[in-house]
Amino acid sequence: MNRLEKTLSGLLSYGELTNRLAQVLARASKTGRISYSEVTEIVGDNPEDVLLLGNEWRLLLPVRTLKSAAWEDRLLLAKPGELYEVPNIVKYLVEDARKTGRWEAGRAIAELFRDMGEPNWEQIPKLVERLEKQAKDYRVTAVQIKMVCNKFGLGDRVDALIAELKGSGVMSPKLGSLAEVSRTGTPIYELNPSLFVKKGEEK
Repeated sequence: MNRLEKTLSGLLSYGELTNRLAQVLARASKTGRISYSEVTEIVGDNPEDVLLLGNEWRLLLPVRTLKSAAWEDRLLLAKPGELYEVPNIVKYLVEDARKTGRWEAGRAIAELFRDMGEPNWEQIPKLVERLEKQAKDYRVTAVQIKMVCNKFGLGDRVDALIAELKGSGVMSPKLGSLAEVSRTGTPIYELNPSLFVKKGEEK
């Protein structure tokens, strides 16, 4: 068992399924995408459970969408011709886990935002951590994001940071929650649960 498999197995308690997901992520993170036939080649005849697990933890997302690129609009189909992609932040997490045997969200976030050219990249891991504390079921509102940005002295860059957090795969708009949006009066975002997974967790 390699470092990545060991790391993921320590985090997600799904036995052999987790190991197979780790093998798929190892291949997919090199190019950012993987096809259904490649997944089948790695895991055997029944890739559905691996794809479901990857999608549930936002580690591997279907490229096909219903309407928008938001995660909730991704259409998970397990059939030939389908493509799946790894969010940018997950590529960094996977690469780091392969080298170190650790799932260090803070380090991966800092590295990615530094590579993206974010001037305040050193503050972003703590900012994301604070967002998770504010979130309910991994959901956070634009108002909460603004409040957290203000606490970090980044209030003047809220829109730019929201765009970067979406582009990096740290979060995605919750467009389906229109009733919720009209009730709260603010856009809602879904944080990537794979950044906050604790040892031996099941969703």
